[in-house]
Amino acid sequence: MHDEVAAYVLGVLDDDEHEAFERHLDGCERCQAELMELAGVPERLDELKQDPSASEDDPPMSMSR
Repeated sequence: MHDEVAAYVLGVLDDDEHEAFERHLDGCERCQAELMELAGVPERLDELKQDPSASEDDPPMSMSR
């Protein structure tokens, strides 16, 4: 996985990096597929932040399926 895919999904690329990654994305099927896999991550992270039942004592969630 390109680090840029995750950074793009999370919205942490600066303007130049964002534009460069979008140009790369146009021709890279692998990154397009990775982007589709990660597309729901920001929403899920927001849900976890707002979930009052989540506690610091809970073990971290695994990214594996």
